[in-house]
Amino acid sequence: MSAAPATSTRPPGIVPMFIGLMTAMLLSALDQTMFATALPTIVGELGGVDLMLWVTTAYILAATITMPIYGKFGDLVGRKSLLLVAIAIFIAGSVVGALATDMPGLIFGRAVQGIGGGGLMVLAQAIIADVIPARERGRYMGFLGSVFALSSVLGPLLGGWFTESIGWQWCLWINIPMGAIAVVTVLFFLHPPAVERAKVVPDVAGMTLLAIATTCLVLATTWGGHEYAWISPMIIMLLIVTVGAGVGLVAVERRAKEPVLPLGLFRRRNFVLTTLAGLMVGIAMFGTVTYMPTYMQMVTGVNATVAGLLIVPLAATQVATSIIAGRRVSRTGRYKAILITGVGIVTVALLLMSTMVYDEPLWITCLYLAILGLGLGMVMQNLVLVVQNTFPLSVVGTATAANNYFRQIGATLGAALVGSLFTGRLTSLLTNRLPADAVEASGADFNSITPEAVAALPDPYHDIVVSSYNDALAPVLGWIAPLTLVAVVMLLFVKEVPLRTSVNRDETTGERAPVTESVGESLDWDGRLEADYSSALSPEVRAEILADERAELQERLGQIDAEVSTLELQVREARAAKPPPGD
Repeated sequence: MSAAPATSTRPPGIVPMFIGLMTAMLLSALDQTMFATALPTIVGELGGVDLMLWVTTAYILAATITMPIYGKFGDLVGRKSLLLVAIAIFIAGSVVGALATDMPGLIFGRAVQGIGGGGLMVLAQAIIADVIPARERGRYMGFLGSVFALSSVLGPLLGGWFTESIGWQWCLWINIPMGAIAVVTVLFFLHPPAVERAKVVPDVAGMTLLAIATTCLVLATTWGGHEYAWISPMIIMLLIVTVGAGVGLVAVERRAKEPVLPLGLFRRRNFVLTTLAGLMVGIAMFGTVTYMPTYMQMVTGVNATVAGLLIVPLAATQVATSIIAGRRVSRTGRYKAILITGVGIVTVALLLMSTMVYDEPLWITCLYLAILGLGLGMVMQNLVLVVQNTFPLSVVGTATAANNYFRQIGATLGAALVGSLFTGRLTSLLTNRLPADAVEASGADFNSITPEAVAALPDPYHDIVVSSYNDALAPVLGWIAPLTLVAVVMLLFVKEVPLRTSVNRDETTGERAPVTESVGESLDWDGRLEADYSSALSPEVRAEILADERAELQERLGQIDAEVSTLELQVREARAAKPPPGD
């Protein structure tokens, strides 16, 4: 049974608008990867090595907290103005950081950047949903997905070049011209649907609890195994507060008029499955990509610039498959098989990388990275597409933000999990393999050894250190492969709903319904909007959809009957227990 052909609905000015949105996304993605390369030099110039971790943590924390807030307010008041505000805040943070003369000033600038950066990704993805029907959106989301791959290569190269030539501050100054391009294109070419600006009642309690839970979780995963032991009182306390704030958030969101994280989102099967799958893929992706450049330097002996170039196979295949998969989704309307295949390829790549040995040819490692990119390119942007197709456009920003929020949590957990396991194994292997007098005999400090120092070690010690780095990381990559295998199983249960062919904001009336816990109740089980694509369905598919709807309604009616029976029993018992009026 073939899908109905997609019809072209490209709005005028889409190309320059799309370039602006890609530039906005690149601002955020590129900034993080450039700083990873420049950070050692920055710490050397500004001092404060004990604060180095906060340069990254401040950005991640601010961006993660603000993602759901941007998504919610974008649905309520419109996304164009919010995107301009996010870009302005990001540029302001860049200026503050570039002018910093000490580490606290830089950290403050990075936090301001994160407040703006949290909206760049979410709003750009949601704006595409506003102007491009889901059926056509696949090809555009493919290009958006390539932004992440491009940043993973350009970021380290630009960061290294800026640091070695005109100064690390240009990792921040470059955001001004790029931000200006994004602002101009958004101002003149972005014309999203008008949103009725009803009086907004901010979910202050929900935002506060979300911020507390996110902050404690990010700090626990960032500090755990590094600043503090995982079983230390500090980490345990942070995790307890995370759970407590999370429970409080659920209670608050159930009663909020405009919840920042509507619980009704989690009643949609496709949203839950794809969000959990995205979280697990995020753990695997960022847990791998974060440590592979260091692995390349330590094990193969290449410098930082060459190590960045050796990641090109991953980026190249990810860009290619992201674009190809996006175009195929737009042409066929099918995405489930692509998602399952992509995550399956990621699982295979992780298992292959777990077999790496320190003296194998370099091209084999690059081949494994290329296979990993092949799978990632088929997955990341299509998971967002499924989420956006599950809900009406009036709440697509909230849904997109929630999906990105949990993916960012997965990235943080992945980097922390792999880092903790890698560091623990490396310390243990070096302790067990190095002779007791190794440090004195070699003159090296194995607790803070650099790639240059490893290359200068005598042969026996060199081979021990290099093999220890390999044996510390490679098995860990195999240990996280089961997570992506679980993601494959989850995606098997995704309902392949036909992609919408219109950009109608709501189901029939075009009026925005308030986003409460019951969001999606007017939709069927997976958020289908009959007016959007029922005319393109064959009788067989239409019969299948109606059968699913009937089964869902029958289940709900059974629940209502059970609740009514319980309440009637309680009323009868209360009446029986009440004494007669004359007593």
